[in-house]
Amino acid sequence: MHVSQLCQRDLQLLTTNAVVLEADSLGPKVLRLENGQFLKFFRRKRWLSSALLRPYSRRFAENAERLRALGIATLRVHTLYELPDTSLSAVLYAPLPGTSLTQLAVRPEFSWEQILPKLILFVRGLHERGVYFRSLHLGNIVLTPENALGLIDIADMRFLGKPLPNYMVKRNLAHFSRYLKREKMQNEFPFSQFYKALTGSESPSDSSKSA
Repeated sequence: MHVSQLCQRDLQLLTTNAVVLEADSLGPKVLRLENGQFLKFFRRKRWLSSALLRPYSRRFAENAERLRALGIATLRVHTLYELPDTSLSAVLYAPLPGTSLTQLAVRPEFSWEQILPKLILFVRGLHERGVYFRSLHLGNIVLTPENALGLIDIADMRFLGKPLPNYMVKRNLAHFSRYLKREKMQNEFPFSQFYKALTGSESPSDSSKSA
């Protein structure tokens, strides 16, 4: 994993004609460069933080390596950058080719019935391999040109080395459910079927309806 210093002048050269894909009040978060690679910035939110010893950019890169070692499709990191602003770090990577499930869902010909079995197998595989991806949702799951599913935006992740216990599976699916509600997709996505296939029980919302 190559680590490099990136001065302000070199940063400006690297990002010439880049397209901002994500930003917040502090500035750009993800840029698409002219060569098609992505540059993602990570900001340390607190001065005293574990990110001092293990920056988010390094976690991002290490997670990509571990996912690929498990046979899970994901992006490929090229370089970690240290920046003049020590609260910032960055990572240069090649994106995972494909289309996110959120993007697929808006296509007129799309049906969840087509992809739900594949999605259930994919998420079950993550859980069985001990991957706890806190940001598991349709926007971070990509259907690749090879018709496989993979993951993006992978900074917030744990590897347990053994299958997730059922309570962690349910907690993971609760995050998934919150994303559906936030994106107003809860009426389109068959979450009850998805939840039952992965946990063997009804989702909490179904249980409350039948009570």
